[in-house]
Amino acid sequence: MKLTPVDISKTASASEIVFDALKKAIIEGELEIGTQLKQDEIARLFNTSRIPVREAISRLEQQGLVKSQRYKGAVVSGLSVEEAEEIFQFRMLLEPEVMRHAVPKMSASVLKQAQFYYEEFSKSKDPMEWGDLNRKFHSTLYDACALQYHLGAIDHAMDQIDRYLRAQLVLSDGIERANIEHNAILQACKDRDADLAAKLTYEHINGAKDSLLVHIAKA
Repeated sequence: MKLTPVDISKTASASEIVFDALKKAIIEGELEIGTQLKQDEIARLFNTSRIPVREAISRLEQQGLVKSQRYKGAVVSGLSVEEAEEIFQFRMLLEPEVMRHAVPKMSASVLKQAQFYYEEFSKSKDPMEWGDLNRKFHSTLYDACALQYHLGAIDHAMDQIDRYLRAQLVLSDGIERANIEHNAILQACKDRDADLAAKLTYEHINGAKDSLLVHIAKA
């Protein structure tokens, strides 16, 4: 199993550590769809009992990253085309509005940090970095809205779709297109044009949706 083992035998937050490690491995594609999560094996890797492993898997199931199958137990779950499209439709409703609220509140430091992630994304040649930098770019801009429930909902949606977005960036012209669109979104934020930033965010997500659904349909 592709997990980085950690000795957490004396750690109070064992469940949290196992959860974070499994979630990261699923989102980044290290644990592929259909992979069985064997509690005994995971417990040995982290030098802990099955209790925190079971708790971590239960949280992953609540987030839709894991599902229980008869005779196999917990396995990494995938998305159907219909499920992926629904998540994108949800993002297209929520994220432009979050952006609209965020733009007036963006400080110079927020814009500087977003500029940094944009530039790092633009020049990176490592596919393993693209997903993280893409998400950090958007999150930096969104966080200025201070609407914590909205931000939590976006994070949850991204957790479910992130591994597919990473694949889409690698297998299509996603990087070049994302660079152009990120630059336009960032410029609208710098110009304090909340309506344009929201519009560009909607179009950015819609374009990624169309490209990704083609990829999922072919998978």
